[in-house]
Amino acid sequence: MSYDYDGIAEGYAASNETSIYNAYYERPAMLELAGDVAGRQILDAGCGAGPLFAALRDRGAAVTGIDASAGMLEVARRRLGDAAHLRVADLADPLPFPDNAFDDVMASLVLHYLRDWEPTLAELRRVIRPGGRLILSVDHPFAIFTLQRRDGNKVNYMETYSWSEEWTMGGQTAELTFWTRPVHAMTDAFTAAGFGIEVIKEPVPVAAAEELYPEDFRSLTNNPCFVLFLLRG
Repeated sequence: MSYDYDGIAEGYAASNETSIYNAYYERPAMLELAGDVAGRQILDAGCGAGPLFAALRDRGAAVTGIDASAGMLEVARRRLGDAAHLRVADLADPLPFPDNAFDDVMASLVLHYLRDWEPTLAELRRVIRPGGRLILSVDHPFAIFTLQRRDGNKVNYMETYSWSEEWTMGGQTAELTFWTRPVHAMTDAFTAAGFGIEVIKEPVPVAAAEELYPEDFRSLTNNPCFVLFLLRG
């Protein structure tokens, strides 16, 4: 997985706390899709520094977090405490959990780091109990297509393609690689893995973001940059 967050872990975690894209847009939408999680066993797959983990735990869920970045998990451990169930695991590999271990899996902005979704979705399906849910968010493919074409890259919306970007946060720089695929390729992968698609959501920011980030609020209200799915196992 092209997911080298170790060097920018501290800076990314700080940005994630206040960014309109995370704190006022994607994360509230994920929590809204999850609904009442009290008493549910949830795997936060790609938990990063733990903001979604913390929100789910505050709502009464029993949460386990995994991430490919040890640096991000160090930040998460400081936030969540030594009792939090956290471990390094790459979603491109078999998961270190038994069958039917979780009621839900939350995968926030992580699947777009993977070229091949088939083995990962099979593993996620394996660890979800019958009738459980996979709730996920990824980059909106049309938003990425538009940005890539604007930058002069000859991409085809109907194909799966990779692109890379340098992120500088906290004085550190990392190059990250993403994989973008059309919506129909996503839904085909979900159904092939045995999931039923219950919700496809193109979110808008929460109202509080309008005063804090007026320009970004207007842009995201009219041009979503993420797409969310609720799948049933």
